[in-house]
Amino acid sequence: MKTFMPKKADVESKWWIVDASGIPLGRLASQVAAVIRGKNKPTYTPSTDMGDYVIVINCDNVVLTGNKINQKVYKYHTLYPGGDKEIKYDKLMREKSDFVVAKAIKGMLPKNKLGRHMQKKIRTYKGAEHPHEAQNPQVLEVKGGRR
Repeated sequence: MKTFMPKKADVESKWWIVDASGIPLGRLASQVAAVIRGKNKPTYTPSTDMGDYVIVINCDNVVLTGNKINQKVYKYHTLYPGGDKEIKYDKLMREKSDFVVAKAIKGMLPKNKLGRHMQKKIRTYKGAEHPHEAQNPQVLEVKGGRR
C-alpha cells in the first residue's frame, strides 16, 4: 500500500470569510491559522501548502480579554540607532486593528519559507466591506466567540 502525498496541482483552495465581531483575538488567530495551513482538510500535509484563503472582516470589533488592551505593547525597531519604538494596543486597535489581527495570525504560522507563502493568504479589513465578492467566499464559523 502506498502513502498518498498530495502535490501542488492536487490542491483546491477555497475562500472563507470570518466576522471577527466579539471574538477574542487569540482564539480567532489560532482557528484562522489552522484553515490557512490546511489542517481542516483530510489530506493535510505539513510540507505542502494545502490551505485556503481567509478574509477577516470587522477587525475593529475584535476583543482583547482581561486587561490586555491597556497592558499589552507592540514593540518594533526602526533599524536606526536608538530606534526602539513601543505602541500600546489600545492605540493600535483604534488606528490599525486590521494590522493587529493579521500580525496575530502570522505569529501562529510556521516560521519558514512555507509560512511566508501562507501569510499571503490573509486579507483583513476594518469594516464589513471587502473587494473579494468575485471569489464567492463561504462563511467560516469561529468557535468560542462572545457574541
